Amino acid sequence: GDSLFAIAEYHGEQQLIKVDVASGDYERVLGEEDVVNEFDISPDGQVYAIVARPQSPRGIYRLEGENLQPFEIVNRALMADIATGSVEKHSYTAEDGTVLDTFVVLPPNYEEGKRYPGILHTHGGPWAQWDWRFNAESQLFAAQGYVVIMPNFRGSWGYGQAFTDALVGKWGDIDYRDSMDAMDFAIEKGWVDGDRMGVYGWSWGGFLTNHVITKTDRFKAAISGAGETLVVANYGHDEWQRLWAEEPGLPWLEENRDLWDQVSPFYSLDKVTTPTLVVGGEDDWNMPILNSEQLYLVLRRRGIPTQLVVYPGQGHSLSVPSYERDLYERYRDWFGQYLVN
Repeated sequence: GDSLFAIAEYHGEQQLIKVDVASGDYERVLGEEDVVNEFDISPDGQVYAIVARPQSPRGIYRLEGENLQPFEIVNRALMADIATGSVEKHSYTAEDGTVLDTFVVLPPNYEEGKRYPGILHTHGGPWAQWDWRFNAESQLFAAQGYVVIMPNFRGSWGYGQAFTDALVGKWGDIDYRDSMDAMDFAIEKGWVDGDRMGVYGWSWGGFLTNHVITKTDRFKAAISGAGETLVVANYGHDEWQRLWAEEPGLPWLEENRDLWDQVSPFYSLDKVTTPTLVVGGEDDWNMPILNSEQLYLVLRRRGIPTQLVVYPGQGHSLSVPSYERDLYERYRDWFGQYLVN
């Protein structure tokens, strides 16, 4: 054909675009607050897409003209009686002048002028981005009365190759500083009480959380999910062997050793004072559980309040409903203990 359809990430959107094969020009078919997860086109040209929105989980929609019409919304009845927090996207300026985006999820009954306990929710990847899709975890915290801050720090996708490459060789550095600037922005806007803040994330978000707690004591509690601690310990074991050879480079070569040490939170765990819940899956080959065990053991030996929860038979994400419920209850209780009670 003369054109093709594709999903593209762009500045906190996940769009469906149509590309002219000959010229390379493209037009946006779906985007903004409609986050396209998957799509298909019938033989007669009808576009169907799985779409998520800020206040609604994924559903199947049919594109009619320029309008999306519901085709099958599985969770409609479930969500009908659930109050969700409003989701906003804001731009803020990092310390070095770079303009960045952050999503903000407000409590369902948010009152203008009132400061709320705040949670920094760091995304995984780092080759990913926060976007407009329904985020169950952030909505869970918003329902508990928190303002959730979700920055697209440098290294995220959707902002161009240079933006993504800015994190190369600077793991736990530029992403950390961009995230701190996002929290400063939230305090300046009057949303967040700077004396009642927590930080958490999963995968790269857990890794970044581990860096955060070694660099600042401004957070009263942290949750590290499936993160990394002593990075070199993953060499030869996890699924990232090609990446390790490229960045930080082969670990036995003397010229690479400083970078391996620099990107490892392990060597700065003596600075941590933040109570930290550590969680992960027993069979995780992406971010092996040994990283969580290392973090927990150091904090426990140093007398820092901590717990380690390992979910049996689980990989990089949890698939057993009772485990997911247990995880979210632990999230709620951990932050409730240190940020509310």
